[in-house]
Amino acid sequence: MPGRFHELSVTTTDIGASIDFYERLGFWQAPTGDAWSHRYGVVTDGRLVVGLHETADFGAITFIHPDLAAIAQSLDEAGVDLTLRQTDAEVFNQIEFADPAGQRIRMVAARTFSPADRSLNQHSACGYFAHYSMPARDPAAVATFWEPLGFVAMPEDEDPYPHLSLTSDGIDLGLHLPRWLPAPALVFCEADMPEKISHLRTAGVNFAGSLPRSFAPDSNALLEAPEGTLLLLLTGSL
Repeated sequence: MPGRFHELSVTTTDIGASIDFYERLGFWQAPTGDAWSHRYGVVTDGRLVVGLHETADFGAITFIHPDLAAIAQSLDEAGVDLTLRQTDAEVFNQIEFADPAGQRIRMVAARTFSPADRSLNQHSACGYFAHYSMPARDPAAVATFWEPLGFVAMPEDEDPYPHLSLTSDGIDLGLHLPRWLPAPALVFCEADMPEKISHLRTAGVNFAGSLPRSFAPDSNALLEAPEGTLLLLLTGSL
């Protein structure tokens, strides 16, 4: 069943503002195709890929799989409810469903953008992208759901915050309790993060007003993109 990670899809009401935000952080754009009828842009830091969709309610973790009809049947047999099923020859094939915590998952039949012309070893000004961390009241149950999708659950970790990691060869995910942070966040982690935060402040990047209370504000920071995506910059390693 595993598909190949394609992008973290987010909804934006102003694609220009979102692109400007990420480019200020050192992300660069990838050429997009015409699979979607709405305005669409892609930014990447060489490891993370964010798809910016100027349309309502499009947020999802998006994967590619060439045989979505077979995937849809497998999900039916596993008792997973599909909220979208387009597997006809006349349309761009895609399916959607959600994990037990409500995170939307989209699978599409083909790429919607071309690879970005930059080195995969180059990171943004935020540092190394560690994972996409999602709130989950029952992390173990959510991890069990993701394992057939090609993810491997690691032991729970307290550093640099309490979470359960799900690793894959495309994107790593993290699961945290909602009381720690009620929303998902892109987590970046570097030993020299205080220096990176200082450079971003000097460059005029505005930071969110408050961090989860377990983090010292002099060595960690929280950014919020124009479309609402949270970026958590942590000192340490993952």
